[in-house]
Amino acid sequence: MSTQPLVEWETGLLDCFEEVSTCCYGFWCFPCLACTVSGRFGENTCLPLCDICSPSILSACGIPMCPPAGLSMRVAMRSRYGIKGSICKDIAIASCCECCSWCQMHRELKHRKKKPVVVNVQNTTVFATQPAPVMMMQPQGFVTQQGVVISSQ
Repeated sequence: MSTQPLVEWETGLLDCFEEVSTCCYGFWCFPCLACTVSGRFGENTCLPLCDICSPSILSACGIPMCPPAGLSMRVAMRSRYGIKGSICKDIAIASCCECCSWCQMHRELKHRKKKPVVVNVQNTTVFATQPAPVMMMQPQGFVTQQGVVISSQ
């Protein structure tokens, strides 16, 4: 079993000028950006909306505020694409730089979509043939099944 070497994120966490439209989108309508990223990644588009309610609920229970959807999406993206990092870094980034984290994930998905996929196709001709019919001669009085006797006249 061979493992692929881990790679870096296509853009840094604070590389807003790499693609200004993403960061502007995140600044003006952060929930829309997060839902777009979630949908493009193949998850439910409403998943990031959990992060809107979770800080108030968690802080009321005395639990440190770490947005669960942002963290889980970041970890899943790193895992799927083999990106370097650790869960500790993901927790820190999701907690302290949530908007920048979603913007980075959005840029990552855009870069991944642009990469070409190479498919090698070979033309092979397959002929569907049937085997020639085979006639079998059986001796007279040969029993093929219980209680069935074949006889020729």
